[in-house]
Amino acid sequence: MNILLNDIHVCYVVELPRIHNPAGNITIVQNGQDQPFVIKRVYYLYDVPGGSERGGHAHKSLYQLIIAASGSFDVILDDGRNKKIINLNRPYFGLLIVPGIWREIVNFSSGAICLVLASEKFNPDDYIRDYCEFKEIKRNLYVG
Repeated sequence: MNILLNDIHVCYVVELPRIHNPAGNITIVQNGQDQPFVIKRVYYLYDVPGGSERGGHAHKSLYQLIIAASGSFDVILDDGRNKKIINLNRPYFGLLIVPGIWREIVNFSSGAICLVLASEKFNPDDYIRDYCEFKEIKRNLYVG
């Protein structure tokens, strides 16, 4: 099956393990245990100006686990037919995004930090950055 056929219902929120401590809580993400992929890249978005959007692309083969390490933001998922908005606002929840899903990250709170765990190193050829092209690819897959 072509993974670009994935739909928004394959994406889901994962509750990550928490260890409570009076001195401060800790959340642990262990490679390959708390997400269905091996982590090959970690990056984070911060100091996002109010009203700005991030994302605005899809991936052909990359999986991501997106976590609001601090603050909150919304992730808009789009499979070419359906859209869904997921609000992330706790550092012990992560949103698993599978390949073939257009994503936009919006409504960043002041001081928000968006932590992203990715299944692959950066590869510009894995990106679909044009929404019309994304819709056309998905339309052709659905009909073909």
